[in-house]
Amino acid sequence: MFGHKAVPPAGEARGEALRLEGVRRVYGAEGNQVVALDGVSLTLPAGSFTAVMGPSGSGKSTLLQCAAGLDRPTQGRVFVDGAELAGESEAALTKFRRQRIGFVFQQFNLLPTLTVLQNVTLPLKLAGRKVDRGRARGVLERVGLGDRLDHLPSELSGGQQQRVAIARALVAEPRVLFGDEPTGSLDTRSARDVLTLLQEAVRMFGQTVVMVTHDPVAASYADSVLFLADGRIVGHQPAPTAEAVAERMTHLAEEVERQRAMTGV
Repeated sequence: MFGHKAVPPAGEARGEALRLEGVRRVYGAEGNQVVALDGVSLTLPAGSFTAVMGPSGSGKSTLLQCAAGLDRPTQGRVFVDGAELAGESEAALTKFRRQRIGFVFQQFNLLPTLTVLQNVTLPLKLAGRKVDRGRARGVLERVGLGDRLDHLPSELSGGQQQRVAIARALVAEPRVLFGDEPTGSLDTRSARDVLTLLQEAVRMFGQTVVMVTHDPVAASYADSVLFLADGRIVGHQPAPTAEAVAERMTHLAEEVERQRAMTGV
């Protein structure tokens, strides 16, 4: 099993997992500033799978970093599981992330000297939480690695290593799981397996997933897609298909290029 949470019955309202209010992120000194996010507002319900897409430089990664508490907005407010990420010390913010937020990146970030099981339970130890090895084994079995518990990362394929990373994120039962190009370095079959695991975590156990991707096929596994351009949300596509997402991205890229040409950016 992924976790102990269950999907709410049909018709029952789901809580709010993530909310951004007027989030703006500016880098650089005055006179030489770059606006990465320009007043982004959004609300995502618990138990949803949202893909975030946009041309290069659109602010996708900055959005994820601000939403996950890895970066602080210049202006605006961020709420995760109803708690505002503001005014906290770095130590308090780190503790909050360990308790309520999970991460899956393109790079697996597994410790090479630890076994699969040890890598999965490490975040629980760092958070000072009781390590439930039975639960960790159960999560690893669910992601198809029940027979790899004592293997080192070097003994696994890329797809298997990413599944370890997903198990590591899920074992702590985060309120929101953020993925930054989680299938970017995987072959087609491994990518499909990883995306299916994320989809099952949402549909079967009410996990909330926010995934940044450049791949229309990956985005098609989500419930909906948010499109960004120049730091702003410029579109939303529910029930996406790979073809529809690819077409929207093509038009969006052309539109952004025209706008930049007109403004000389």
